[in-house]
Amino acid sequence: MKAGRRPDDQPGRWSRQAGSRHACVRSGRRRFQMSSTPGHEPIDRRQFGRHADMVSIVGVGGYHLGNVKTVGEAVRIVHEAIDAGVNFLDNAWEYHQGESERRMGRAIEGRRDSVFLMTKVCTHGRDAKVAMRQLDQSLRRLRTDHLDLWQIHECVYGNDPERHFAKGGVVEALERAKAQGKVRYVGFTGHKDPEIHQRMLSFDFPFDACQLPLNGFDANFRSFQTRVLPELARRKIAAIGMKSLGGDGRVVEKRAARVGDALRYAMSLSVCTTISGIDSLKVLRQNLKIARGFSPMNARERSAYERSLAAAALDGRFELYKTSAEHEGDVGRKQHGFPSQDEVAR
Repeated sequence: MKAGRRPDDQPGRWSRQAGSRHACVRSGRRRFQMSSTPGHEPIDRRQFGRHADMVSIVGVGGYHLGNVKTVGEAVRIVHEAIDAGVNFLDNAWEYHQGESERRMGRAIEGRRDSVFLMTKVCTHGRDAKVAMRQLDQSLRRLRTDHLDLWQIHECVYGNDPERHFAKGGVVEALERAKAQGKVRYVGFTGHKDPEIHQRMLSFDFPFDACQLPLNGFDANFRSFQTRVLPELARRKIAAIGMKSLGGDGRVVEKRAARVGDALRYAMSLSVCTTISGIDSLKVLRQNLKIARGFSPMNARERSAYERSLAAAALDGRFELYKTSAEHEGDVGRKQHGFPSQDEVAR
């Protein structure tokens, strides 16, 4: 299928093909090695959707590891997170041209049994063969023979659901990877429009996880929380929160919200974990302080927090991933015929 072309085969629903019912050899309960920094409260864990796995309420975002000045510093961040009891690690094939995966792979070498490892496939409409090649590259970079979770990255364009579910599309690769024992669970991610998430879910594919932006601003503007989260809960799909600070930190810079309140609010929702971008030990320790002894906001507190952000939320200024294209990666832009970020900036 050529980039940018809407596929001819656009099924209204996913249907299981003969021979695709092979159980993943690692689909049973995973026993993670528990760890916690001596002298500190442990990090709480929650059930991963309908499965028995337990994951930390806060996770390490892979993109920001590529921003850390040195490999050694990136490794130290991951090691300290694991030692503190954080076991959910996020990444994507295209982050920093693979450098984020390479750094994470170096960090988890010898610690693989202590983490719930996720990365994302970045076909952006290309076929299952491309997806499987990316999977093998990700496994090599991450120095492992399997992933705990493999997700379709960045479902943000209007025709993404149809392209992903088209004959020979990336969804077929999800099945194949599970059957081969290379991945335990599968899911999809996106940040642009809750309608796109709803359409991905409408195919009735048995996704194990879904990643979506959740914060106090989202509650007031094109809300994933109100339009997607209830369906995930109904189907027992593990909800993975992201962008608790709006994706770029402008929320804090403009003093629209405080870090502690924002992260606590996000972790108080019906999610199994909240991914946080961590580019320094200072940021990691700040997040660990919030996560240790975590006490979720009750309904009244959440409503009050949402009301305090309502006026600033209604035009999307603190959720630019919804209102602009600046959060769309260049790999996806190319596949959909959009100019790169550098070309736009000229």
